[in-house]
Amino acid sequence: MPVTIMLNAFEEKLHRVNAKRLMEKPAPSGLQRNEYADAQLQEIVKKLRERATVYKEKLKDPVLSSPEGSPTASPSKKKPPPPPKEEKKEEKKEDAEAKPEEDHYCDMLCCKFKKPPLKKYMQYLKLPDSIDSYTDRRYVAWLMLVTIAYNWNCWFIPLRFVFPYQTPSNTVYWVTIDIICDICYLCDLLVFQPRVQFLKGGDIISDRVEMKKFYHSSMKFRLDVISVLPFEVLYFFFGFNPAFRANRMLKHNTFFEFNDRLEAILDKAYIYRVIRTTGYLLFILHINACVYYWASDYEGLGSTRWVYDGKGNMYLRCYYWAVRTLITIGGLPEPQTLFEIVFQLLNFFLGVFVFSSLIGQMRDVIGAATAGQNYYRSCMDNTVSYMNTYSIPKVVQNRVRTWYEYTWDSQGMLDESELLEQMPTKMQLAIAIDVNFAIVNKVDLFKGCDTQMIYDMLLRLKSIVYLPGDFVCKKGEIGREMYIIKQGEVQVLGGPDGTKVLVTLRAGAVFGEISLLAAGGGNRRTANVVAHGFANLFILDKKTLNEILVHYPDSEKLLMKKAKVLLKEKGKPAPGPPVQQPRGLAGLFTQKQETPKLFKAMLGGKGRDGLTRLLQLKREQDTQETQAEAEKKPKEEKKSVEPAATSAPPPAQKEEPNADAKPKPPAVMQRGTSKESLIISMSPSPRAGEGEILKVEVKEKKNT
Repeated sequence: MPVTIMLNAFEEKLHRVNAKRLMEKPAPSGLQRNEYADAQLQEIVKKLRERATVYKEKLKDPVLSSPEGSPTASPSKKKPPPPPKEEKKEEKKEDAEAKPEEDHYCDMLCCKFKKPPLKKYMQYLKLPDSIDSYTDRRYVAWLMLVTIAYNWNCWFIPLRFVFPYQTPSNTVYWVTIDIICDICYLCDLLVFQPRVQFLKGGDIISDRVEMKKFYHSSMKFRLDVISVLPFEVLYFFFGFNPAFRANRMLKHNTFFEFNDRLEAILDKAYIYRVIRTTGYLLFILHINACVYYWASDYEGLGSTRWVYDGKGNMYLRCYYWAVRTLITIGGLPEPQTLFEIVFQLLNFFLGVFVFSSLIGQMRDVIGAATAGQNYYRSCMDNTVSYMNTYSIPKVVQNRVRTWYEYTWDSQGMLDESELLEQMPTKMQLAIAIDVNFAIVNKVDLFKGCDTQMIYDMLLRLKSIVYLPGDFVCKKGEIGREMYIIKQGEVQVLGGPDGTKVLVTLRAGAVFGEISLLAAGGGNRRTANVVAHGFANLFILDKKTLNEILVHYPDSEKLLMKKAKVLLKEKGKPAPGPPVQQPRGLAGLFTQKQETPKLFKAMLGGKGRDGLTRLLQLKREQDTQETQAEAEKKPKEEKKSVEPAATSAPPPAQKEEPNADAKPKPPAVMQRGTSKESLIISMSPSPRAGEGEILKVEVKEKKNT
């Protein structure tokens, strides 16, 4: 009530202002009126009136939708506004913070471009107190750096230990790279790993002390500590021997962790899996080549035909021998000594085992990468085989193949719901909101509804692909679905022959929403809708919406009211062409009104022919009634005479008409007055659904 009083007072004030302006005398010629200001004031008054009208309707009927896009939350107590001094201080701080951003410009090559401040870079590079190993990309980048250092040690420590590549002249370079790798190991041990979050009883622990304790109590910490132990001090006693760095190869946990984190963020993880499996094979061949050179050096280079002869590139020759041995190609020199025979047997056995396992792993990786493609091919082949079995026409088969190919190319799968069904409902809702909420939120029918109701509806939307020329819906069909265009275009056809394009709807458009809420009939399609190209549509059927609205009665009332308004707006007939008024004297006479449809149906024709037919039917009915009365009178007389004189002779029978006699000509309608009246009435049919029945009766007029 207070709001109504305020609105009424506001309207009265507006009326007074307008009346006062009208009663005022015109301004003198010396003063000029600002037309722009007057127009702005009038626009403001108009908007205020519209707003007052909306809130009046809202007070009368609280079910109607409010101007807000979604229902507002329960009112909460607002904090008192801060004093003006604090506002000024905050404004000054904001201006001070904005100035450095504007002042950072760099002049270079006669161009002036904005240069971000160094503080932003430092804030971005600042290491957080806790690291989420699953989502933080910086942590993945750091793991990649540690993995490079780990691979350096794994590949080059055996190489430098066996092959004579490390010499006193280049030892400085090898040691420098070794120190850089050790620094990466130490930073990972002291800085990064103690900050990694972990799970404990389902809770994410991000406390600094707890994270450090958890890392120090793990096996990974022990291996990391062993991997950084400085056994290089033995260089001073035994010389620069790379074997003292073998403990660096124990940091394998970081390498496998990097593989898992990288696969989780890659779009096509199977490519990295293939590369990693190939790297495993190359590393095993590398170790085999190093072992072969060590065996040749142990036996003596060139001492037998089986060992390396010391000619050419030593690493490439040994690697070639390792490849031929592990893959069991053959064609190698036969071992001669006992050491060579045992070494070759172990090499063959190891080669068969390792190579077969790597081939199996490669097959699994490629099979998992192409599983979706194989499923698509099998479905398509089964469908084609079914159509050939039942002799489906080639035109239909081609359209089915086209649908399969386009659906796979556009979505990467045949049915999106199969993938989402594996996830929890909350994750399905999160994905549906990101993908479909922006489209559904544009529908006027659902504006103002409960947000949770819209979320439930998002989970029920079905995606369907239509081929070019497919009818999405036909005129006269019972409408049970609403369509939302996700991708592509559809055309609404009309006109006399149903081929005229009335309008083209594109992505984000909605049609068929009235069919969802039409009750008691009136939900037939009014036009043909055809897919112009490949169209991907979302469908929401009537049954699903009714199941959702059971839990949201307020939204159901709102939707019913909106449906009535939309039906009134869209149900109005389109304005026809303007009627041209006759010129001259003909314009003085009014146009003759059209005959009502009821009389047209009754007359069965146009003009005098229909009226003549009606009168002829009436005349035939009159003759039949007179004949029936004439036959009825002799029978009544016969019944009355029989009880009085039973011996009296029977009355003379009525002569039958001669068959050869010519038929009488039809009676000619004569002008004159009649004592009968014609009564036309409409009565409901006794059967449900048949409408009404037209009755025509003839009755005699009562004498007055």
